[in-house]
Amino acid sequence: MRNSVRRPWIVGVSGASGTPYAASVIRALLAAGEDVDLVVSRASRLTLLDETGHPFRDAHWREDLRRWLARGADGSPDAYDVAVPEPEGPETEAGRDGGKVEGGTVRYWPAGDLAAGPSSGSYPAKGMIVVPASTAAVAGIALGLSKDLLQRTASVTLKERRPLVVAVRETPLSGQTLRHLVTLDEAGAVVLPASPAFYAGAAHIQELVDFVAGRALDALGVPHDLYRRWEGELGGAQRQS
Repeated sequence: MRNSVRRPWIVGVSGASGTPYAASVIRALLAAGEDVDLVVSRASRLTLLDETGHPFRDAHWREDLRRWLARGADGSPDAYDVAVPEPEGPETEAGRDGGKVEGGTVRYWPAGDLAAGPSSGSYPAKGMIVVPASTAAVAGIALGLSKDLLQRTASVTLKERRPLVVAVRETPLSGQTLRHLVTLDEAGAVVLPASPAFYAGAAHIQELVDFVAGRALDALGVPHDLYRRWEGELGGAQRQS
């Protein structure tokens, strides 16, 4: 049974390359029964168009999000069967391979709407993850610029002492960006570089993407089964593959 007050995780998508990371995080949050509020920056729309070949439009965001979430990291257009239920809609969604799983709901806020719910500390959110996080987003959040809803919401998350995960996706990192990341760490954010690991026995690009998404969800305390965890057994991944 759902609580009467909807308390979503806010997912901010900035303009850095790495939109499959965001898709994996959103799918896993919904599959875990968590509600999601989505903020897609203006720059990230260009990245989405470049990496998926499809636009992301305010007027058709639900259709565009469903198509984005259905896409695998390898470009497969129908790798996942994911519904995008509204907050007032049913509490189930179609899971991968057509199965039914308990799912959360999705609400979308345009990045230019600085009067949106998440712009206020009184909005009942659990926390936020910025994935992928560009160096521009990192700088804006660290400096408290609040130039769009993504940056404003991240600043609100910090001041309210709610969990904030910043999945930075850039290489190499300049000294200035490193200083901004230290500032975010000192403010209480989790700085999580989008750095896949290989001990889990990944054989496909989606598994590398899911590892990063899973580590981000670990930082938020959200349960998932996106990757094989280390159990202290050398060569375990090879024996299970």
